[in-house]
Amino acid sequence: MKEKVLVVGGAGYIGSVAVSMLLDAGHEVAVFDSLERGHREAVDDRALFFQGDLGDRPRIFEVCRRFEPSVAMHFSAYALVGESMEHPSLYFRNNFCSGLHLLDALVEVRTRLLVFSSTCATFGVPTEIPITESCPQAPTNPYGESKLMFEKALRWYDEIHGLKSVALRYFNAAGATERLGEDHDPETHLIPNVLRVALGKSPHVPVFGTDYPTPDGTCIRDYIHIVDLCEAHLLAMNLERSERYNLGNGEGYSVLQVIEAAREVTGHPIPVKKERRRPGDPPCLVGSSEKIRRELGWRPRHPELKEIIQSAWDWHRRHPDGYRRL
Repeated sequence: MKEKVLVVGGAGYIGSVAVSMLLDAGHEVAVFDSLERGHREAVDDRALFFQGDLGDRPRIFEVCRRFEPSVAMHFSAYALVGESMEHPSLYFRNNFCSGLHLLDALVEVRTRLLVFSSTCATFGVPTEIPITESCPQAPTNPYGESKLMFEKALRWYDEIHGLKSVALRYFNAAGATERLGEDHDPETHLIPNVLRVALGKSPHVPVFGTDYPTPDGTCIRDYIHIVDLCEAHLLAMNLERSERYNLGNGEGYSVLQVIEAAREVTGHPIPVKKERRRPGDPPCLVGSSEKIRRELGWRPRHPELKEIIQSAWDWHRRHPDGYRRL
């Protein structure tokens, strides 16, 4: 069934890829984005575009009344762990309070389903690896807490208003498509920062913490290709009930393993510089996606770390200055 899909945060890294995939699948798409941390150039020309901030309650109500989406996807959140530890109020206001404006607007226009971009940071330091949906959620930073708060709000909006929701708890989104890639300012994600060194734009990669209880002392993370991640959003649209799913490959790689893989892909030495730990970073986050595989038939098509890095490397070589030179 073709849907009218409102993509909030559709000018961002993940949202822009979801927009293009939705359009390719024949859906009608509108993008709502403030462009504070997104890029207008990343928005597919086939989509309607509305500029606005979720903090502006009248604006999101106006857009929902004009477009009347049957489904919404919510990617609009601040997502920097370190920043959240320095400015927690920023994260609670943007990720939780402003998100309630969206929920109220969707309820008014009787949107049937919201697909929410959540995070593995809601689990904090996990009690088991790989992390399943039944693991306790105990965030270690305000970023994860703000996402968990919104997940809890979704439960009540379903119970009280009938707004169904699917929360997809990401692990580490990475990689690129031919046209769309990762361009943040500041950039805090590992793979693009590694590739900046290979491009000659940075002298070294900072490695934050080498004394974690892991085999090589650096953090272990689960990397998932951006296309596989967005494919799960399209599958989630078929649900008529509220659900929660973890999205990862089930494979963990340390910071040093990622850097070594990038050396092989790029052919560059990529020097590193050891730094202190960042507050709020758990040692190991690896997810089990068994539930979404079993219930929705989701399968990662690009699970290999080198393939993920290669796609990002190809995009960054074509766009060495990101979207600023398009």
